Order: sequence, then structure tokens, then C-alpha cells
Amino acid sequence: MTKFRWLAILAALIIAVPSLAPSPADARAGGGSGSGSRGSKSGQAPAPTQTAPTSKPVERSATPQQQSPSANPAGAAAAGAKPGFMQRNPFLTGLMGGMLGAGLIGMLMGGGFGAGLGSMAGMLGFLLQLGLIAGIVYFAVRWWKSRNGAPQAAFAGAGAGGPGGAMGGNPLSPAPAGPDSMARTGLMGGMLGGGAGAGAASAASATEQLAIGEADYNAFEALLVNVQAAYSAGDLAKLRSLVTPEMLGYFTQELSANASSGVENKIESVKLEQGDLSEAWSEASVDYATVAMRFSMIDVMRNLSDGRIVEGNEQVRSEATEVWTFLRGRGGNWILSAIQQT
Repeated sequence: MTKFRWLAILAALIIAVPSLAPSPADARAGGGSGSGSRGSKSGQAPAPTQTAPTSKPVERSATPQQQSPSANPAGAAAAGAKPGFMQRNPFLTGLMGGMLGAGLIGMLMGGGFGAGLGSMAGMLGFLLQLGLIAGIVYFAVRWWKSRNGAPQAAFAGAGAGGPGGAMGGNPLSPAPAGPDSMARTGLMGGMLGGGAGAGAASAASATEQLAIGEADYNAFEALLVNVQAAYSAGDLAKLRSLVTPEMLGYFTQELSANASSGVENKIESVKLEQGDLSEAWSEASVDYATVAMRFSMIDVMRNLSDGRIVEGNEQVRSEATEVWTFLRGRGGNWILSAIQQT
């Protein structure tokens, strides 16, 4: 009995020891979840980039998210499917069904389709009935087509050289961005070099594409560092100038939860390792830019009482890849609007 007791104690220690060792922290600003708003694109996945080929959807957002018809292609196809001829003409369907039914009944009763098949007259009668049914169907279909007319393509009268023609292009399509419309130079340009094409292609028709320059990328990099520093210090006044009120509310909840648990998240030496633009657009008087960023940092969780590290390692840099969305009013400064995980 004593032997089994010691084995149970040893097994419990083996399970408990890994949980006592420090593990990489994932409690940085916005870490572990997706939150915030991306304007009209809040319910859409950001355009893929080399840094972040995929990203998780926003889990917490003050912007109502509406499902687009493309999100459910099967349902959209079913809703837009054109009914068949029989569905559009129930009267003819009933007429044909009645005649066929009468013929089958007659065959079973010794008349109708099968009456006198052993004789030439019976055979001719059978063929006559089939021809009569085929003729009714043929004339019914022709009558229906002549009544409804052939469908016409929209704007079918536009010539090849006129508006909307082959030479004129689609006047409602946005003009493609030039090769240098997303040009970027300097330090940030070197790291944000892979996603301009994907971002331009994914711009919604209800928005306008936005060109992003070197000063914008420098602002994004500075926000990455400054938001993490203010979050680490628990400086809500500083965060208020760097993020939207919505994001400030989420950060406040996270900091309050840490304080209630008797811990604090310390993030130091944040460094952008790689990044690229996912998409940039304008809605009304607000500009948006979504950027995928891979960055490294020292990320640890400490006890408030004695400063002891309970999560993470202050000697080892951890790395994260996230998708950040920034917004600004026309002529204003960029601020953080959303964070999505990959």
C-alpha cells in the first residue's frame, strides 16, 4: 500500500514541475486575442501578406459585423438559382402529368398506351398518343418563350468603342494603382516590402485606395513600440493618445485583470523584425491601414508584491506576429484601431 502511495506522489510531482517552470508570456498588449474595429472591413479578413498569410478574425469589436453573401456561397447560389421550366409553369406540368397518368392507368386497365399493341392499329394508336403529347409540349414551350422573350444582357447596346465597350473599359471600376503608388523607402520600407499588391487588390469597391509613404511606416513602427511601452507601464493617459477609445477600453480591462491577480506585464526592448502592408483605404474622412508585423521583445509577467517572474524569461526574447490596423482623421496622426492574431 505504501509503495502505491509513493508512486502516486511521484506522478503528481512529474505533472506539477513543468507548470512551475516559467513559460513564454503571451500577455503583451492585445496578445492572445483579436479586438478592435477596421471600419467597414471589421467583418472581413485582411489581405494576406508574406509576413502574415492568414489571420484570425476580430473577436471583440464595437462595430457590428455583417456576413457578406460570399461568406456562404452555397446559400447564395441556392438563393440566386433560376427555377426550372416545370417550376415556372405549374399549369403545363399538371397537364402533362395528368395525360401521362391517364395513359398509365389505361395501360393497366387494358387501354390507353398499351391498348391493342398486338395489332397494327394498336401500335399506331400508341404512336399517335406519344406524338400528341410531344406536340403539346413543343407548342407550349414555344408559346412560353414568345411571351417572355429572350433575356437581354445589361448594357447590351454599348459598342466596342463606346462607354463600357471593349476599348472603353468599365467606367465604374477603380483605376489600377500605379507601380509606385505604394512606394516605400528607408528602414521601414525595407521591412514593409511585400504586401502592397495584395492590399491594392483587396480594396473594397465602397472605399478608396490609400497610398502609404515612408512617414506613415515610421509612424506605424513607432506606435508598435510606444503602445507596448505604455501598456507595460500601465500608463492609461499615454495610451489614450496612441489608441482609439475602444482599444483603450480593452487594454484597461486587461490591466485591471492583471492587477486583480497580483501581477504586472512588463514588455521591454520591442523591435520590429519584419512587416508588410496588407491594405490601406479611406472611408469618408477616415484613413485606415492594416499592417502585418513580426516583432521580438522581452515579455515577462511579474508578481506585484516581490517582483518575482512568474511567466516568461527576461533573458530570452520572445517573438510574435500580429496584424495591426491604424486609423487617422484627415490631416491627423495615426492611432491603433485593431489587433488581430495570426
